[in-house]
Amino acid sequence: MDFSYSEEQQLLQNSVSKFIQQDYDFDRRCKIVNSDIGFSQENWQLFAELGWLMVPFKVEDGGLGGFAVDLMVVMEEFGRGLVVEPFLACAVLSGGLIADGASEAQKRELLGLLIEGQLQLAFAFAEPQSRYNLADITTTAVLDGDSYILNGHKAVVLNGGAADKLLVSVRTSGAQQDCDGITLLLVDTNTAGLHRHEYATVDGHRAAEIKFNNVKVPIANRVGGEGTALPVIGKAIDRATLALCAEAVGAMEKIYKKTVEYTKTREQFGVAIGKFQALQHRMVDMFTEYEQARSVLLMAALKMDANKGVAPKAVSAAKSRIGKAARLIGQEAIQLHGGIGVTEELDVGHFFKRLTTVQYIFGSTDFHTLRFAGH
Repeated sequence: MDFSYSEEQQLLQNSVSKFIQQDYDFDRRCKIVNSDIGFSQENWQLFAELGWLMVPFKVEDGGLGGFAVDLMVVMEEFGRGLVVEPFLACAVLSGGLIADGASEAQKRELLGLLIEGQLQLAFAFAEPQSRYNLADITTTAVLDGDSYILNGHKAVVLNGGAADKLLVSVRTSGAQQDCDGITLLLVDTNTAGLHRHEYATVDGHRAAEIKFNNVKVPIANRVGGEGTALPVIGKAIDRATLALCAEAVGAMEKIYKKTVEYTKTREQFGVAIGKFQALQHRMVDMFTEYEQARSVLLMAALKMDANKGVAPKAVSAAKSRIGKAARLIGQEAIQLHGGIGVTEELDVGHFFKRLTTVQYIFGSTDFHTLRFAGH
């Protein structure tokens, strides 16, 4: 079977790769990470101008097709560059919810602005007690006339500090872990009673804790039907998980190749450590893990495209396998670099931090192993 990229996919890959090589070196990334908002508005506008923000969406929604393999192409390159712009949180995850769950009028209003780079979105779904159960929701929304009154606490909201609007999963009926009774609301971040606490995560990205205290949300801001949002949320999370896996595969390729090159220059006992057979075996293990990870990623992307964006078992297989590979490759890279591997000045430590974090976003390695076994 031919797994080569199409001409369009190759052009897309070349476009992103050229940007990473020419305009996103490690020093520039460090400056962006340490900026006030944690990403570059200039880069975000460039993403829009080059059409990259169109990649996650279908043609009828103003996108390029919305194929998982296209998304994989972009995210692998972003992984190689350790890109911190909120493409995953804003365009893939939040944009996916809008594309699948919103009315035509809402899609016209929101997706156009998002694709033009004029709107920052974030999806607030996790809560302190929920772990990886998307249905474990204590944030409530009570209908009062033509508005919902929203109360609760959402944790680790990716891009939550920079977002203009939040998509919030709330409970409008049922018990805390019921699958029914979950509704999506679109909330302006300047609404009275909404409090945000933004912070930097260990991998150089940004997240926020968001609390709602009698926040008033018009009923027109409901995305989809009342109490029926969980399937839409699950589909969007799976798609974002696949994108995250692609980013991890790109990062793994970069870090293992950097490690191989480093062992050719670092000397011990008068010879390059890359000549030691024991270390060669460890680097072969890194290469093998990377190849297996990329194979399962491609399998999941193809299954998702073949099944109209729904492939939970394949996604869990990818997240489980890639999580294990990320752990091994990241830790081996640090050990083979020695002490300099954990310094702020060397990019290897930053790749390690991102690969470690990736293992726990949208479900841990163990969670997805059990989810795969349960399907």
